[in-house]
Amino acid sequence: MTSSSAEPAPDSGPTSTTSTTTTSTDSASGPGVFELGGTVTIPRLGFGAMQLPGRWSGPAGDTAKAVAVTRRAVELGARYIDTAAFYFSPTHRANDLLREALYPYASDVTIATKVGPLRNETGEMYAEARPDQLRAEVERNLEDLGVDTLDLVHLRVGRLSGGVAESLGERFAVLAALREEGLIRQLGVSNVTSGQLAEARSIAPVAAVQNRFGVLDQGDAALVDECADAGIAYMPFFALGGGHTDLGQENLRKVGERHGATVHQVAIAWGLARSPSIVQIPGTASLAHLEENVAAGRLVLDEDDMALLGRRG
Repeated sequence: MTSSSAEPAPDSGPTSTTSTTTTSTDSASGPGVFELGGTVTIPRLGFGAMQLPGRWSGPAGDTAKAVAVTRRAVELGARYIDTAAFYFSPTHRANDLLREALYPYASDVTIATKVGPLRNETGEMYAEARPDQLRAEVERNLEDLGVDTLDLVHLRVGRLSGGVAESLGERFAVLAALREEGLIRQLGVSNVTSGQLAEARSIAPVAAVQNRFGVLDQGDAALVDECADAGIAYMPFFALGGGHTDLGQENLRKVGERHGATVHQVAIAWGLARSPSIVQIPGTASLAHLEENVAAGRLVLDEDDMALLGRRG
């Protein structure tokens, strides 16, 4: 549902729509869809843009490769894309790469972004945006992506640390006001507690939560279920085990061998099976890994698999 500006900014990159209008039978729509905010249908297997620019501290990203991966993701049906203006390496920015790959955006492509953390050019997350700084952060994403309205904006709290029990009301109210202005269609929150979600919902509708959750890190299970009950999308980050050195733990290996799948594919499939509210957004800058991730959407885990892997923390 991303709407492009009437005229792209100068030097905005290629505007071919070839990749956004091509469909594939090998589609990421295999695991089904979710009604985001009750108004927009998105696939439950999307695509995360965080890795497109290359690592935050290097090595440099590859423009042609990143563009190819992005276009292929959309071809495969991953028409929900997660990004942020603070996703950048010393040489590349995720939003710029998305624009080069997909602008003008197809009507069925939904792009979500995040605001909150402030990151300097050396890569340091040095502060969180104050309420009076959030408009500029939203406008930065609008300009970078070349759109008049952002489909979904998450308020990210706590920078890169775990959830911080602090009020987000004043900041979320700013985003709610920008939504009323028409700059944002739907709102989300990220890295939040149940209490913070409740606070945000008391201000404006919340369409999505983006928190850390995965088969090896199920501590947010209660909030996953809360989101399902409320019709809110839950979009895990580190669903593939980020921060864990033992993604190949024995039970994951057993399930993978049973299905002829990798442990990463099992991790994706586990989340999709764990809750109907979960929308997986695995990211990669590799075509091979992209194909592997999309194939995970066709992996169906049975009751024995889920019992072995666990359903909650």
